[in-house]
Amino acid sequence: MSRSVRWAAAVAAGLLVAGCGGGSSDGAGDKGRTPSARPSSAASVPDPVPAVLPASLTSQKLDWRRCAGTSDAAAPGDQWRCATLKVPLDWSRPDGKTTGLALIRAKATGGQGKRIGSLLFNFGGPGGSGVSMMPYYAGTAAALRQRYDLVSWDPRGVGASEGIRCRSDRDLRSAESIDATPDTPAEETAYFQDAADFGKGCRAAAGELIAHVSTTDTARDMDLMRQVLGDTEMHYFGISYGTELGGVYAHLFPKKVGRLILDAVVDPTADSVGHAKNQTEGFQRALDDYLKSTGQDPERGSRKIAALLKRLDAEPLPTSSGRKLTQTLAVTGIVLPLYSRDSWPTLTSALRAAEDGDGSELLSLADRYNERDSSGHYGTTAHSQRVISCLDDRQRPTPAQTKRLLPDFEKISPVFGDFLGWDTAGWCHDWPVAGQYDTPQVSAPGAAPILLVGNTGDPATPYEGARRMADELGKGVGVELTWKGEGHGAYGSGSDCVDSAVNAYLLEGTVPEDGKVCS
Repeated sequence: MSRSVRWAAAVAAGLLVAGCGGGSSDGAGDKGRTPSARPSSAASVPDPVPAVLPASLTSQKLDWRRCAGTSDAAAPGDQWRCATLKVPLDWSRPDGKTTGLALIRAKATGGQGKRIGSLLFNFGGPGGSGVSMMPYYAGTAAALRQRYDLVSWDPRGVGASEGIRCRSDRDLRSAESIDATPDTPAEETAYFQDAADFGKGCRAAAGELIAHVSTTDTARDMDLMRQVLGDTEMHYFGISYGTELGGVYAHLFPKKVGRLILDAVVDPTADSVGHAKNQTEGFQRALDDYLKSTGQDPERGSRKIAALLKRLDAEPLPTSSGRKLTQTLAVTGIVLPLYSRDSWPTLTSALRAAEDGDGSELLSLADRYNERDSSGHYGTTAHSQRVISCLDDRQRPTPAQTKRLLPDFEKISPVFGDFLGWDTAGWCHDWPVAGQYDTPQVSAPGAAPILLVGNTGDPATPYEGARRMADELGKGVGVELTWKGEGHGAYGSGSDCVDSAVNAYLLEGTVPEDGKVCS
């Protein structure tokens, strides 16, 4: 497929929309569980990383130079500088082979006396490029730049940091015809063969790097980054998957936690199946809210959209480009506008056109999500997303297990259930490297307070994840702020209440009351 059905959980700007990794055992059904009741898949494993790192890593000097443009984007403005950080390929052997991470930075504007330090950003994924995204997000973070250097990076295996491309554009285009909700034995065979071929392509492209791109690896990279940047504490802004990364960092380095803000919070208690159920519920909830905004009954409107998708499964729609709008591309096109309420009118227009027999608008939305340009060239976010999350996620449902799960998914959503249900088996099918854990370890006893922002209308990282992350971080560490809004993420989305609370926390160290609600 041009992109797996597993949908991104990250901040969206321009054409960039990133994705989200998994998390724990019973997913959406464990609302009453406490951290102590959850079995740990990694707590008894000793830390393989030496306590003292070689000076060749910790004392390296970054050569900051003006950022260059790429084939996909022009160079950012003159205030931005880029450098390469050297990190161990294998963190259990920090004096061995290294790999380079691409960094980008804009220095604080408030002067040295007001500067707090560096503020690292991860915008989600896994697989999103921080080097590309940071200049776009700088306007949103303008108040924060008064006291922080704004810093982001391409995690290992992403973008300019040895970004992994598992499949050629030609192969991606030809795979658009693969049905992500197979209805026949032949379609099922093609679906799983395509997944296996994708994994083989990733293995060939990544080489030994494929076993060293986990969230834990990246969290360790972050702490080395902190040291090289000259900060005694980690100040960090994680969005979507970036919240999982922030939680893993806090678990590994609780005494180094400074001011951490986690926005659009991933549920750390959900394993890959639980995460898929969470997203099914989240996108259906967002679709219901969209349908209500247009004066439609959500149940009736969802059935109408499900019927359209069923027709497309049998007969794809023509488009102005000459390509066909398949069922899989259509559902991807429906997903993209649900990331932001501002895009809901676009969804209305695209659905209306599809009902009238023209799939052009939904196809255009799917292409934006799949990072496909007008020449048929694809970006690599989906490749990196899959490589990282399949190294993280130990759970590998079989096709038979997935088929038994499908009725549960369909009950949650007639529109998205089938797609995300099948994805639980297809995403990491026959993957060449074993996954590392069922759920990420994020408990951080002794860490400074970490601010979690949950949005009640978030489709990709449903609101309930913020409370579960707070519980897992531990008493006195996770502080929850709720926004009763729509779209993926809260900061910079139109709530003065949210923005003020986040700014006060990051700029002044003022921790809001746990459970504060912004409406």
